[in-house]
Amino acid sequence: MTADPTSPLAAWADRLAALAPALSVAERPFRAQLTVRVPDPEAVEAVGSALGARFPLVPCTFTTGAGPWGEIEVLWLGPDEFLVVAPPGTQVAIEEVVRGALGSARGSVVDTSAQRTSVALEGPRVRDVLAHGCSVDLHPSSAPPGTCVQTLLARTGVVLQVSGEDRVTLLVRSSFAGYLAAWLADACTEYAGG
Repeated sequence: MTADPTSPLAAWADRLAALAPALSVAERPFRAQLTVRVPDPEAVEAVGSALGARFPLVPCTFTTGAGPWGEIEVLWLGPDEFLVVAPPGTQVAIEEVVRGALGSARGSVVDTSAQRTSVALEGPRVRDVLAHGCSVDLHPSSAPPGTCVQTLLARTGVVLQVSGEDRVTLLVRSSFAGYLAAWLADACTEYAGG
């Protein structure tokens, strides 16, 4: 019998909860994450149709759709590179669907689920807190909801998704998650009490 997996930020749950009301932080561990490389626009459309989530056509954005596995997000990472994020445990089924939709078209799909954990941040100070360690302009006029960028946050590589005016999701390598949690706690210090 194997033990249940432990999320990268399990030991941080209480310390992250204490950041409220300045920032609400919730780890969403074990999400399915598949890196998809598809250079052919017709194949991109076919894969999106098969998944129930259109692939973004605009750089630095993400789309959301509803497939048979629940909500799916597709993040633009590069000219022919996308990250498909879905509920935990769906990666094998999604990989099979992507491979089937690719058919004979050039492309690849790689399960990268174990590489990163997902951290949802919410609150009126979320952009202010992130600005302490991120060089990306997070003002709502420059980073409206739907924005998705790969960047450094406190010297840690992250994928940053702006999912609402006061909501951001960070995808961070599991091995750097504790460091990022400590940095978030420190960056929130000046906003303690509201």
